[in-house]
Amino acid sequence: MLAGCDPGAALQRAPGPFPAPDRPVSRIVSSRWSNEEERDRLREAETVMDKAGIAPGMTVADIGAGEGYYTIRLAQRVGPRGRVLAEDIFPAVRDTLAERVARERLQSVSVRLGAPADPKLPDASFDRVFMVHMYHEIAQPYEFLWRMRPSLKPGGLVIVVDANRPTERHGTPPALLTCEFRAVGYELAFTDNMPSAGGYLAAFRPAGTRPEPGAIKPCRLG
Repeated sequence: MLAGCDPGAALQRAPGPFPAPDRPVSRIVSSRWSNEEERDRLREAETVMDKAGIAPGMTVADIGAGEGYYTIRLAQRVGPRGRVLAEDIFPAVRDTLAERVARERLQSVSVRLGAPADPKLPDASFDRVFMVHMYHEIAQPYEFLWRMRPSLKPGGLVIVVDANRPTERHGTPPALLTCEFRAVGYELAFTDNMPSAGGYLAAFRPAGTRPEPGAIKPCRLG
């Protein structure tokens, strides 16, 4: 059960000023969630992009891009006037995706190496930031979300797709996700079931001022 954001909770703290999450973190087991043919048969990317409002000319970040399932389809949707930045934390995965982007001649896509606690996105640059089936693998979610927040343009959204199950089973309960985002200065814009993507979709936008790292009130499981 999620007890909520408890400022008095005596939780273990991560090194530095950011709190550690009071829940397990999934081990990264693969850069592939499912095969692309099956995902397309279920219209996964098409449905997610429709719900996220992806349109020609937008600038989108694909965090934890892996083999590029969303990267490729986002590039097709935003078109030549749009931009997609694909980011992964593993150099070998980044390099494989860069080879795919070059092979498919996707001039609107850039591929970049991020860090486990910092996506290293440029400020005020993105209409949408995608985090698909990877949020439960972030070991320091409060620091990650805090550092990501300035990258959104006015009106920008973070789009999370995950399974509604415990984090140790490669999912994130929606109440926990909302609590962790809220702790760092986001609000829930909307949520929807996403059976074709194995769970649900949630969209968040910045709200108010970004808290100082030491003032973040972590969410407590209990």
